[in-house]
Amino acid sequence: MARLFGTNGVRGVFGDTLTLDFVSDITSSIGTFFRKGPILVGYDGRDSSKILSKIVCSSLGALGLDSMLCGLVPTPCLQYATKKLGYGGGIMITASHNPPEYNGLKPTASDGVEISRQDELKVETIYFKKRWHTLENPGSTGHDSRAIKTYLDGIKSKVNSKRIRKQKFKVALDLGNGAQAVTAPLLCKELGCNVVAINEKIDGKFPGRGSEPTPQNLGRLSHMVVKSGADLGIAFDGDGDRSIFCDNKGNILTGDRSALLISRFLLTEHPRSKVVTTINSTSAIEQIAKGTDSTVLRTRVGSVEVSRKMVQEKALIGFEENGGFMYGRHNQVRDGAMTLALVLDLLSKTNMTMAEEMSSLPQSFTTKGKIECSKDDFKKILHTLKNEPYKKDLTDGIKMFLDNSSWVMVRLSGTEPIARIYAESSSEDKLEQIFDKYMSKIKRAAGR
Repeated sequence: MARLFGTNGVRGVFGDTLTLDFVSDITSSIGTFFRKGPILVGYDGRDSSKILSKIVCSSLGALGLDSMLCGLVPTPCLQYATKKLGYGGGIMITASHNPPEYNGLKPTASDGVEISRQDELKVETIYFKKRWHTLENPGSTGHDSRAIKTYLDGIKSKVNSKRIRKQKFKVALDLGNGAQAVTAPLLCKELGCNVVAINEKIDGKFPGRGSEPTPQNLGRLSHMVVKSGADLGIAFDGDGDRSIFCDNKGNILTGDRSALLISRFLLTEHPRSKVVTTINSTSAIEQIAKGTDSTVLRTRVGSVEVSRKMVQEKALIGFEENGGFMYGRHNQVRDGAMTLALVLDLLSKTNMTMAEEMSSLPQSFTTKGKIECSKDDFKKILHTLKNEPYKKDLTDGIKMFLDNSSWVMVRLSGTEPIARIYAESSSEDKLEQIFDKYMSKIKRAAGR
Protein backbone atom coordinates (compact mmCIF):
# COMPACT_ATOMS: atom_id res chain seq x y z
CA MET A 1 0.00 0.00 0.00
CA ALA A 2 1.34 3.42 -0.96
CA ARG A 3 2.15 5.72 1.97
CA LEU A 4 0.11 8.93 1.88
CA PHE A 5 1.32 10.51 5.12
CA GLY A 6 4.85 11.82 5.23
CA THR A 7 6.84 12.99 8.24
CA ASN A 8 4.17 15.57 8.99
CA GLY A 9 0.75 15.21 7.41
CA VAL A 10 -0.25 14.65 3.77
CA ARG A 11 1.44 16.97 1.28
CA GLY A 12 1.75 17.40 -2.45
CA VAL A 13 1.97 19.91 -5.28
CA PHE A 14 -1.42 21.59 -5.65
CA GLY A 15 -3.12 20.56 -8.90
CA ASP A 16 -0.57 17.82 -9.53
CA THR A 17 -0.18 15.22 -6.77
CA LEU A 18 -2.59 17.16 -4.56
CA THR A 19 -5.71 17.24 -6.73
CA LEU A 20 -9.15 18.37 -5.59
CA ASP A 21 -10.42 14.79 -5.94
CA PHE A 22 -7.61 13.50 -3.76
CA VAL A 23 -8.24 16.18 -1.12
CA SER A 24 -11.93 15.27 -1.08
CA ASP A 25 -11.19 11.56 -0.68
CA ILE A 26 -8.50 11.95 1.99
CA THR A 27 -10.78 14.36 3.90
CA SER A 28 -13.57 11.77 3.72
CA SER A 29 -11.10 9.22 5.09
CA ILE A 30 -10.08 11.51 7.95
CA GLY A 31 -13.73 12.32 8.70
CA THR A 32 -14.63 8.61 8.68
CA PHE A 33 -11.78 8.02 11.12
CA PHE A 34 -12.98 10.85 13.41
CA ARG A 35 -16.60 9.60 13.10
CA LYS A 36 -17.80 12.45 15.31
CA GLY A 37 -17.92 16.22 14.81
CA PRO A 38 -17.78 19.06 14.84
CA ILE A 39 -14.39 19.36 13.12
CA LEU A 40 -12.37 22.58 13.34
CA VAL A 41 -10.79 23.61 10.02
CA GLY A 42 -8.02 26.19 9.63
CA TYR A 43 -5.54 27.13 6.92
CA ASP A 44 -2.26 28.95 6.33
CA GLY A 45 -1.59 31.75 3.85
CA ARG A 46 -0.78 29.66 0.77
CA ASP A 47 -2.57 30.67 -2.42
CA SER A 48 -4.43 27.35 -2.63
CA SER A 49 -5.45 27.14 1.04
CA LYS A 50 -8.82 28.90 0.83
CA ILE A 51 -9.88 26.73 -2.11
CA LEU A 52 -8.88 23.60 -0.22
CA SER A 53 -10.78 24.73 2.89
CA LYS A 54 -14.01 24.70 0.83
CA ILE A 55 -13.27 21.17 -0.41
CA VAL A 56 -12.47 19.98 3.12
CA CYS A 57 -15.62 21.46 4.66
CA SER A 58 -17.91 20.23 1.89
CA SER A 59 -16.39 16.74 2.07
CA LEU A 60 -16.97 16.63 5.82
CA GLY A 61 -20.51 17.86 5.28
CA ALA A 62 -21.17 15.09 2.74
CA LEU A 63 -20.28 12.59 5.47
CA GLY A 64 -22.79 14.22 7.80
CA LEU A 65 -20.15 15.90 9.96
CA ASP A 66 -20.43 19.55 10.99
CA SER A 67 -17.34 21.69 10.47
CA MET A 68 -16.34 25.11 11.75
CA LEU A 69 -13.86 27.34 9.94
CA CYS A 70 -11.49 29.35 12.11
CA GLY A 71 -9.84 30.90 9.05
CA LEU A 72 -6.20 31.79 8.61
CA VAL A 73 -4.31 30.74 11.73
CA PRO A 74 -0.99 29.12 12.66
CA THR A 75 -1.05 25.33 12.98
CA PRO A 76 -0.54 25.38 16.80
CA CYS A 77 -3.47 27.77 17.14
CA LEU A 78 -5.77 25.31 15.34
CA GLN A 79 -4.42 22.46 17.46
CA TYR A 80 -4.83 24.23 20.80
CA ALA A 81 -8.32 25.48 19.90
CA THR A 82 -9.36 21.96 18.86
CA LYS A 83 -8.52 20.74 22.36
CA LYS A 84 -9.63 23.74 24.38
CA LEU A 85 -12.93 24.35 22.59
CA GLY A 86 -13.98 20.69 22.63
CA TYR A 87 -13.90 19.74 18.96
CA GLY A 88 -14.09 16.14 17.75
CA GLY A 89 -10.95 16.78 15.71
CA GLY A 90 -9.21 19.36 13.58
CA ILE A 91 -7.82 19.64 10.06
CA MET A 92 -5.11 22.17 9.28
CA ILE A 93 -4.52 23.01 5.62
CA THR A 94 -0.80 23.65 5.28
CA ALA A 95 2.44 22.43 3.78
CA SER A 96 4.49 24.02 6.56
CA HIS A 97 7.95 24.95 5.20
CA ASN A 98 7.55 23.40 1.74
CA PRO A 99 7.81 25.63 -1.38
CA PRO A 100 4.75 27.71 -2.42
CA GLU A 101 3.40 25.22 -4.96
CA TYR A 102 2.84 22.64 -2.21
CA ASN A 103 -0.07 22.28 0.17
CA GLY A 104 -1.46 19.56 2.40
CA LEU A 105 -3.61 18.44 5.31
CA LYS A 106 -2.57 17.88 8.90
CA PRO A 107 -5.22 16.10 11.02
CA THR A 108 -5.40 16.82 14.75
CA ALA A 109 -7.10 14.53 17.27
CA SER A 110 -9.57 15.81 19.86
CA ASP A 111 -6.71 16.11 22.39
CA GLY A 112 -5.11 18.84 20.26
CA VAL A 113 -2.20 16.66 19.10
CA GLU A 114 -1.51 15.29 15.63
CA ILE A 115 -2.94 11.81 15.12
CA SER A 116 -0.48 8.96 15.77
CA ARG A 117 1.36 6.94 13.13
CA GLN A 118 -0.98 4.02 13.85
CA ASP A 119 -3.98 6.26 13.27
CA GLU A 120 -2.45 7.55 10.04
CA LEU A 121 -2.40 3.95 8.82
CA LYS A 122 -6.08 3.60 9.75
CA VAL A 123 -6.89 6.69 7.68
CA GLU A 124 -4.89 5.30 4.76
CA THR A 125 -6.71 1.95 4.96
CA ILE A 126 -10.05 3.79 4.79
CA TYR A 127 -8.77 5.82 1.84
CA PHE A 128 -7.73 2.83 -0.26
CA LYS A 129 -10.91 0.90 0.49
CA LYS A 130 -13.02 4.01 -0.24
CA ARG A 131 -15.50 3.05 2.45
CA TRP A 132 -16.70 6.30 3.97
CA HIS A 133 -18.86 6.30 7.09
CA THR A 134 -21.77 8.54 6.06
CA LEU A 135 -24.47 9.78 8.42
CA GLU A 136 -28.11 10.17 7.40
CA ASN A 137 -28.20 13.96 7.30
CA PRO A 138 -25.55 16.22 5.71
CA GLY A 139 -23.40 18.33 8.01
CA SER A 140 -23.24 22.11 8.08
CA THR A 141 -20.33 24.55 7.93
CA GLY A 142 -20.05 27.48 10.31
CA HIS A 143 -17.38 29.91 11.54
CA ASP A 144 -15.60 30.04 14.89
CA SER A 145 -13.85 33.31 15.69
CA ARG A 146 -12.61 32.20 19.12
CA ALA A 147 -9.48 30.32 18.06
CA ILE A 148 -6.89 33.14 18.14
CA LYS A 149 -7.99 34.58 21.50
CA THR A 150 -8.22 31.10 23.01
CA TYR A 151 -4.70 30.34 21.76
CA LEU A 152 -3.10 33.57 23.00
CA ASP A 153 -4.83 33.37 26.38
CA GLY A 154 -3.54 29.81 26.74
CA ILE A 155 0.04 30.87 26.05
CA LYS A 156 -0.07 33.82 28.46
CA SER A 157 -1.44 31.59 31.23
CA LYS A 158 1.69 29.40 31.07
CA VAL A 159 4.25 32.17 31.69
CA ASN A 160 4.69 34.99 34.21
CA SER A 161 3.01 37.64 32.04
CA LYS A 162 3.21 40.33 34.72
CA ARG A 163 6.98 39.91 35.09
CA ILE A 164 7.47 39.94 31.32
CA ARG A 165 5.44 43.15 30.91
CA LYS A 166 7.64 44.95 33.44
CA GLN A 167 10.72 44.34 31.28
CA LYS A 168 9.30 46.06 28.19
CA PHE A 169 11.37 43.85 25.88
CA LYS A 170 12.07 44.86 22.31
CA VAL A 171 11.44 41.90 20.00
CA ALA A 172 12.39 41.68 16.33
CA LEU A 173 9.95 39.48 14.40
CA ASP A 174 10.65 37.89 11.03
CA LEU A 175 7.17 36.63 10.25
CA GLY A 176 8.25 35.06 6.98
CA ASN A 177 5.02 36.13 5.20
CA GLY A 178 3.44 33.26 7.13
CA ALA A 179 0.60 32.48 9.50
CA GLN A 180 2.21 33.71 12.74
CA ALA A 181 1.70 37.21 11.34
CA VAL A 182 -1.86 37.04 12.72
CA THR A 183 -0.82 36.01 16.25
CA ALA A 184 2.83 36.67 17.20
CA PRO A 185 2.62 40.50 17.01
CA LEU A 186 -0.58 40.38 19.10
CA LEU A 187 1.11 38.16 21.69
CA CYS A 188 4.07 40.53 21.94
CA LYS A 189 1.77 43.51 22.35
CA GLU A 190 -0.23 41.77 25.09
CA LEU A 191 3.04 40.92 26.86
CA GLY A 192 4.10 44.58 26.82
CA CYS A 193 6.84 44.20 24.19
CA ASN A 194 7.94 46.73 21.62
CA VAL A 195 7.96 45.10 18.20
CA VAL A 196 9.95 45.68 15.04
CA ALA A 197 8.90 43.40 12.20
CA ILE A 198 9.82 42.30 8.69
CA ASN A 199 8.02 40.07 6.19
CA GLU A 200 4.82 40.80 8.09
CA LYS A 201 2.47 40.70 5.09
CA ILE A 202 0.94 37.25 4.60
CA ASP A 203 1.80 36.01 1.11
CA GLY A 204 1.54 32.41 -0.07
CA LYS A 205 4.53 32.86 -2.37
CA PHE A 206 6.76 33.71 0.65
CA PRO A 207 8.67 36.46 -1.20
CA GLY A 208 10.61 37.72 1.84
CA ARG A 209 12.98 34.83 2.48
CA GLY A 210 11.08 31.63 1.71
CA SER A 211 8.85 29.59 3.99
CA GLU A 212 11.63 27.92 5.99
CA PRO A 213 13.87 30.01 8.29
CA THR A 214 17.51 28.96 7.96
CA PRO A 215 20.78 30.57 9.11
CA GLN A 216 21.45 31.41 5.44
CA ASN A 217 18.28 33.47 4.93
CA LEU A 218 18.02 35.28 8.27
CA GLY A 219 20.68 37.91 7.68
CA ARG A 220 18.09 40.67 7.53
CA LEU A 221 16.68 39.62 10.91
CA SER A 222 20.17 39.60 12.42
CA HIS A 223 20.88 43.09 11.06
CA MET A 224 17.55 44.40 12.37
CA VAL A 225 18.20 43.02 15.88
CA VAL A 226 21.55 44.81 16.11
CA LYS A 227 20.39 48.04 14.45
CA SER A 228 17.24 48.36 16.60
CA GLY A 229 18.86 47.24 19.85
CA ALA A 230 16.36 44.42 20.23
CA ASP A 231 16.62 41.98 23.12
CA LEU A 232 16.10 39.09 20.73
CA GLY A 233 14.87 38.17 17.28
CA ILE A 234 12.71 35.30 16.14
CA ALA A 235 11.76 33.88 12.74
CA PHE A 236 8.84 31.54 12.06
CA ASP A 237 8.19 29.00 9.34
CA GLY A 238 5.19 29.11 7.00
CA ASP A 239 2.58 27.67 9.38
CA GLY A 240 4.09 29.10 12.56
CA ASP A 241 4.86 25.96 14.52
CA ARG A 242 8.65 26.29 14.33
CA SER A 243 10.88 29.16 15.42
CA ILE A 244 14.54 30.10 14.96
CA PHE A 245 16.02 32.66 17.37
CA CYS A 246 18.58 35.43 17.06
CA ASP A 247 20.34 36.66 20.21
CA ASN A 248 20.84 40.33 21.08
CA LYS A 249 24.24 40.36 19.35
CA GLY A 250 22.76 39.22 16.05
CA ASN A 251 23.86 35.60 16.27
CA ILE A 252 21.41 33.16 14.64
CA LEU A 253 20.87 30.12 16.86
CA THR A 254 20.23 26.60 15.69
CA GLY A 255 17.04 24.94 16.88
CA ASP A 256 19.14 22.67 19.07
CA ARG A 257 20.81 25.56 20.88
CA SER A 258 17.61 27.45 21.66
CA ALA A 259 16.02 24.17 22.80
CA LEU A 260 18.89 23.61 25.22
CA LEU A 261 18.42 27.10 26.66
CA ILE A 262 14.67 26.70 27.21
CA SER A 263 15.05 23.13 28.47
CA ARG A 264 17.58 24.18 31.11
CA PHE A 265 15.20 26.92 32.28
CA LEU A 266 12.17 24.62 32.49
CA LEU A 267 14.01 21.65 34.02
CA THR A 268 15.50 23.90 36.71
CA GLU A 269 11.95 24.94 37.65
CA HIS A 270 10.54 21.41 37.23
CA PRO A 271 13.26 18.87 38.07
CA ARG A 272 12.82 15.10 37.64
CA SER A 273 10.88 15.65 34.42
CA LYS A 274 10.96 13.92 31.04
CA VAL A 275 12.30 15.32 27.78
CA VAL A 276 11.42 13.76 24.43
CA THR A 277 13.57 14.54 21.42
CA THR A 278 14.53 13.00 18.10
CA ILE A 279 17.49 10.82 17.21
CA ASN A 280 19.08 13.68 15.23
CA SER A 281 19.02 16.28 18.03
CA THR A 282 21.97 17.45 20.10
CA SER A 283 23.59 15.09 22.62
CA ALA A 284 24.09 18.03 25.02
CA ILE A 285 20.50 17.66 26.25
CA GLU A 286 21.49 14.55 28.23
CA GLN A 287 24.07 16.63 30.10
CA ILE A 288 21.47 19.29 30.99
CA ALA A 289 18.86 16.72 31.98
CA LYS A 290 21.28 14.86 34.23
CA GLY A 291 21.78 17.99 36.34
CA THR A 292 18.09 18.05 37.28
CA ASP A 293 17.57 14.26 37.63
CA SER A 294 15.54 14.38 34.45
CA THR A 295 15.24 11.76 31.71
CA VAL A 296 15.76 12.06 27.95
CA LEU A 297 13.80 9.80 25.59
CA ARG A 298 14.67 9.59 21.87
CA THR A 299 12.34 8.96 18.91
CA ARG A 300 12.46 8.75 15.14
CA VAL A 301 12.51 12.09 13.32
CA GLY A 302 9.10 13.76 13.10
CA SER A 303 6.94 15.90 15.32
CA VAL A 304 4.26 13.19 15.43
CA GLU A 305 6.68 10.77 17.09
CA VAL A 306 7.78 13.37 19.62
CA SER A 307 4.26 14.63 20.36
CA ARG A 308 2.70 11.22 20.84
CA LYS A 309 5.64 10.05 23.00
CA MET A 310 5.15 13.17 25.14
CA VAL A 311 1.49 12.32 25.64
CA GLN A 312 2.34 8.73 26.51
CA GLU A 313 5.12 9.66 28.94
CA LYS A 314 3.50 12.83 30.32
CA ALA A 315 6.71 14.65 29.34
CA LEU A 316 7.36 18.29 30.17
CA ILE A 317 9.44 19.07 27.07
CA GLY A 318 9.73 17.92 23.49
CA PHE A 319 11.89 19.33 20.72
CA GLU A 320 13.44 18.81 17.29
CA GLU A 321 16.66 20.24 15.89
CA ASN A 322 14.73 22.21 13.26
CA GLY A 323 13.32 24.76 15.73
CA GLY A 324 10.25 22.79 16.77
CA PHE A 325 9.77 23.12 20.55
CA MET A 326 6.90 21.63 22.56
CA TYR A 327 5.84 22.58 26.07
CA GLY A 328 3.77 19.81 27.61
CA ARG A 329 1.96 22.05 30.08
CA HIS A 330 0.48 24.00 27.16
CA ASN A 331 0.09 21.43 24.36
CA GLN A 332 2.29 18.58 23.15
CA VAL A 333 2.89 20.11 19.73
CA ARG A 334 5.43 22.41 18.12
CA ASP A 335 4.46 26.01 18.80
CA GLY A 336 6.47 29.02 17.66
CA ALA A 337 4.55 31.60 19.71
CA MET A 338 4.59 29.52 22.91
CA THR A 339 8.34 29.11 22.46
CA LEU A 340 8.76 32.88 22.13
CA ALA A 341 6.79 33.40 25.35
CA LEU A 342 9.00 30.89 27.18
CA VAL A 343 12.17 32.73 26.12
CA LEU A 344 10.69 36.04 27.28
CA ASP A 345 9.77 34.37 30.58
CA LEU A 346 13.33 33.10 30.97
CA LEU A 347 14.93 36.48 30.24
CA SER A 348 12.52 38.29 32.56
CA LYS A 349 13.55 36.02 35.42
CA THR A 350 17.33 35.95 35.00
CA ASN A 351 17.86 39.59 33.94
CA MET A 352 20.67 38.40 31.67
CA THR A 353 20.91 39.04 27.95
CA MET A 354 20.18 36.22 25.58
CA ALA A 355 23.82 36.16 24.43
CA GLU A 356 24.95 35.82 28.06
CA GLU A 357 22.51 32.97 28.60
CA MET A 358 23.70 31.19 25.47
CA SER A 359 27.37 31.46 26.44
CA SER A 360 26.73 29.46 29.61
CA LEU A 361 25.38 26.39 27.78
CA PRO A 362 27.49 23.24 27.24
CA GLN A 363 29.72 23.51 24.17
CA SER A 364 28.38 21.69 21.13
CA PHE A 365 28.20 22.49 17.44
CA THR A 366 25.75 21.08 14.93
CA THR A 367 25.17 21.40 11.20
CA LYS A 368 23.01 19.87 8.52
CA GLY A 369 22.64 19.67 4.76
CA LYS A 370 20.67 17.87 2.09
CA ILE A 371 20.99 16.30 -1.34
CA GLU A 372 18.44 15.18 -3.92
CA CYS A 373 17.87 11.50 -3.29
CA SER A 374 15.54 8.72 -4.43
CA LYS A 375 14.70 5.66 -2.36
CA ASP A 376 17.05 3.57 -4.50
CA ASP A 377 19.86 6.10 -4.03
CA PHE A 378 19.28 5.99 -0.29
CA LYS A 379 19.70 2.20 -0.25
CA LYS A 380 23.12 2.70 -1.82
CA ILE A 381 24.01 5.28 0.86
CA LEU A 382 22.97 2.90 3.64
CA HIS A 383 24.99 0.06 2.10
CA THR A 384 28.10 2.27 2.00
CA LEU A 385 27.81 3.64 5.54
CA LYS A 386 27.01 0.29 7.15
CA ASN A 387 30.59 -0.68 6.34
CA GLU A 388 31.99 2.19 8.44
CA PRO A 389 33.76 0.93 11.63
CA TYR A 390 31.61 2.77 14.18
CA LYS A 391 28.74 2.08 16.55
CA LYS A 392 25.51 2.66 14.65
CA ASP A 393 21.86 3.43 15.37
CA LEU A 394 19.37 2.40 12.65
CA THR A 395 16.27 3.86 14.33
CA ASP A 396 15.81 6.33 11.48
CA GLY A 397 18.20 6.10 8.54
CA ILE A 398 21.67 5.58 9.97
CA LYS A 399 23.49 7.43 12.77
CA MET A 400 27.17 6.76 13.43
CA PHE A 401 28.88 7.63 16.72
CA LEU A 402 32.42 8.64 15.74
CA ASP A 403 33.66 9.36 19.30
CA ASN A 404 32.32 10.59 22.65
CA SER A 405 31.33 14.00 21.28
CA SER A 406 30.88 13.47 17.53
CA TRP A 407 28.28 11.78 15.35
CA VAL A 408 26.93 11.95 11.81
CA MET A 409 23.52 10.85 10.55
CA VAL A 410 21.68 10.56 7.23
CA ARG A 411 18.00 9.85 6.65
CA LEU A 412 15.50 10.03 3.81
CA SER A 413 13.05 12.93 4.12
CA GLY A 414 9.40 12.04 4.64
CA THR A 415 8.11 15.16 2.86
CA GLU A 416 10.53 15.78 -0.05
CA PRO A 417 12.69 13.61 -2.42
CA ILE A 418 15.88 14.44 -0.53
CA ALA A 419 18.26 12.91 2.00
CA ARG A 420 19.11 15.01 5.05
CA ILE A 421 22.55 14.86 6.63
CA TYR A 422 23.20 15.91 10.24
CA ALA A 423 26.36 16.08 12.35
CA GLU A 424 27.53 17.23 15.78
CA SER A 425 30.95 17.70 17.41
CA SER A 426 32.68 19.56 20.23
CA SER A 427 34.43 22.12 18.00
CA GLU A 428 33.54 23.95 14.81
CA ASP A 429 36.75 22.84 13.02
CA LYS A 430 36.16 19.19 13.86
CA LEU A 431 32.51 19.46 12.85
CA GLU A 432 33.45 20.96 9.48
CA GLN A 433 35.93 18.16 8.80
CA ILE A 434 33.41 15.46 9.72
CA PHE A 435 30.60 16.99 7.72
CA ASP A 436 32.69 17.57 4.58
CA LYS A 437 34.10 14.03 4.73
CA TYR A 438 30.73 12.32 5.04
CA MET A 439 28.88 14.62 2.68
CA SER A 440 31.40 13.62 0.00
CA LYS A 441 30.97 9.93 0.83
CA ILE A 442 27.18 10.20 0.76
CA LYS A 443 27.18 12.04 -2.57
CA ARG A 444 29.50 9.46 -4.15
CA ALA A 445 27.34 6.60 -2.87
CA ALA A 446 24.23 8.25 -4.36
CA GLY A 447 26.00 8.87 -7.67
CA ARG A 448 26.01 12.66 -7.29
